[in-house]
Amino acid sequence: MNMIGLIAFAVMGSFKALREGLDLFGITVLGVLTALGGGITRDLLVNKIPNALTSYSDFIFALIGVWLAIVLYRIFQKDISNRYFILIPDAIGLSAFTTTGAMIAYNADVSFFGIVILATLTGIGGGIISDILLGKIPVVLKDDFYASCAIIGAVAFYISVKSGLDINSSAIICSLSVLMVRVLAILYKWKLPRFS
Repeated sequence: MNMIGLIAFAVMGSFKALREGLDLFGITVLGVLTALGGGITRDLLVNKIPNALTSYSDFIFALIGVWLAIVLYRIFQKDISNRYFILIPDAIGLSAFTTTGAMIAYNADVSFFGIVILATLTGIGGGIISDILLGKIPVVLKDDFYASCAIIGAVAFYISVKSGLDINSSAIICSLSVLMVRVLAILYKWKLPRFS
């Protein structure tokens, strides 16, 4: 799941860069940061050397995602990041990253609030970083039922752990919660209410 998430997140970040007309370096930076940014930020907050900086595999999967986005863009001649075959892997990535964040937060012995923040940040942090680099309001703050899925999963993880389930069972519950809610949000085009 983590591998799928890294590739899907890199694809989404690369499409943002392609939409803005960035060059190859810009596309690569946005793709890689979208895939790895949330995990790096989380690890720094728990005083841990980021896994992305100690392992080649995460970076390689992120680069595969960048390459795949460029190929897809050349084939379709447009941004296809709103198609199901991109959105569903992205949902799997959100699920995997949120779960990883929740487990690392739990092992770091943070509070309920800390678990929710770190799990959500792991899932959405890279996308926020890429939007900020493009000078835009992060999409998760205005357009999509996305961050809410990560919050729901993190809460489900916390409740499961506090109910006496082991961390692995709680991780499965978290992962399934995020994935199911996100897929439903994609299928039914859920959005949070706006007041403007």
